[in-house]
Amino acid sequence: MNCDWKIGILILILPLTLYSQKPGNNLSLRFDGNYGFVLPEYQHFNYLVEKPILGFELSLTKKTTGKTSWEQAYKYPEFGLTFSFSTLGNQKVFGEEYAIYPYFQSFFIRKKKFQLANQFGLGLGYATKKFDLESNFENISVGSHFNVHFNFKLSSRFMLTEKIYLNAGLSFSHYSNANMAEPNLGVNTFTAFTGINYSIGEQTPFTKTILPVPDKKHEVAFIAAVGGKHTRALQSTVYITSSLSGEYKFHWKRKLHIGGGLDLFYDSSTKTEMNVPGAEKYTSMYDFRTGIHFSQELVYDRFSFILQEGIYIGMTDHVAKKTMYNRAILRWKFNDTFLISFSMKSHLHILDYPELGFGYFFTRTK
Repeated sequence: MNCDWKIGILILILPLTLYSQKPGNNLSLRFDGNYGFVLPEYQHFNYLVEKPILGFELSLTKKTTGKTSWEQAYKYPEFGLTFSFSTLGNQKVFGEEYAIYPYFQSFFIRKKKFQLANQFGLGLGYATKKFDLESNFENISVGSHFNVHFNFKLSSRFMLTEKIYLNAGLSFSHYSNANMAEPNLGVNTFTAFTGINYSIGEQTPFTKTILPVPDKKHEVAFIAAVGGKHTRALQSTVYITSSLSGEYKFHWKRKLHIGGGLDLFYDSSTKTEMNVPGAEKYTSMYDFRTGIHFSQELVYDRFSFILQEGIYIGMTDHVAKKTMYNRAILRWKFNDTFLISFSMKSHLHILDYPELGFGYFFTRTK
């Protein structure tokens, strides 16, 4: 048995260990099979991908029952842990991917016999094949075995018995190494899935109360973040990046906050990136960029997921020559004053670098 399969089995052991414990309340076991294709985001996929994608997922899910207003507002969301396996259309070049990730599932419709939901997951993936200049030079998508794995699903469930539901839906997955190794184009997959959801343990009835109308609030936050990146020249050096941001948010709805802010970015790789024939002459000021952004924040208690769309103004991007930038952010307010966040900065679909941030915030009631 080679090393790749040993690692896959080790990843599989973790969720199976959870399942082997004494069943708790409001748990379910879920198995899905996947069939689909690699999204041809880059031209090289068109001639390297030979077959459709086949895979499976095994999940352990915990149902909430409405103990908090947030659980009721999201129609009793579910949390879980998934182990997945997927082929990637060309075993020789891309190999297969194993992944394990926690996920959050909220519902558009939650009836006894039918549910319609969306699901977000983020975790760790292991690709059995990666770029190698001598033995696998065609795989310019993945430069490392271990990668960040992101998954989004639109799913439905149909009741067959009191304990068994039929699952069906669509799934999008992306894995890449967050620009911590080169090359890093990443792989996107789109699949249809179907399977079985089986309830284990006691299932507690939902709590239902009248939810109070949330206060309209203004929020101001200041965040400092640091990260790292590789250049596109297949170098091993990790270059330090950092940012300072000032943000304003209006608590428009219980689950949705909107706003904007100012950003200052620092990228120590700029000099190296500009050391190519035909590039303009480098100056140290080019290490910095400034911009403004607009943001949409989906809130669940002290956790949130934020999308930002920004425009460089003032000190602009002299490397990629981009006008716009984006950030996807996971944020946790661990008390009423301070927060931590993990963000991925990109230029549309091209990842720039990840960052870990720490911030201070305060709110005022309208």
